[in-house]
Amino acid sequence: MKSARQIAILDIIAENAIETQEELADALRAHGFQVTQATVSRDIKELRLVKALSADGVYRYVTSDKNENSLNERLIRMFSDTVISIDHAYNQIVMKTLSATAGIAAETIDSLQWPEILGTIAGENTILMIVRSVEDVQTVIDRINAMIQR
Repeated sequence: MKSARQIAILDIIAENAIETQEELADALRAHGFQVTQATVSRDIKELRLVKALSADGVYRYVTSDKNENSLNERLIRMFSDTVISIDHAYNQIVMKTLSATAGIAAETIDSLQWPEILGTIAGENTILMIVRSVEDVQTVIDRINAMIQR
């Protein structure tokens, strides 16, 4: 019963802008499930649902992976607006950014989890990126340039 109810929850939030636990409970009842607010609350926690701002300006329940995709898209947009230049030496890439934006740009790179990148270090307007090998540097630069040109 629990798995059927949780599958129904995922279907309901995919098809409807559900803003509150009460709305979700009502929708479940309309689908034939007898639920309490406590049950709905536990299901939300187990399914790792979060409230995210939708395109129409309403906060609604979504799965956390949808929220992460939205976050990544926003990070990439901010990233492309902040990078000024990219240069490299050996297996290191140095990116210059607008003042005070290197942290968010480095966070964007880190969140992409590219296997070629060992890590980033951000200052105020400069990012040092360590790449796994000299051979991988151009691949990483090409990907970064593709992100910037979006």
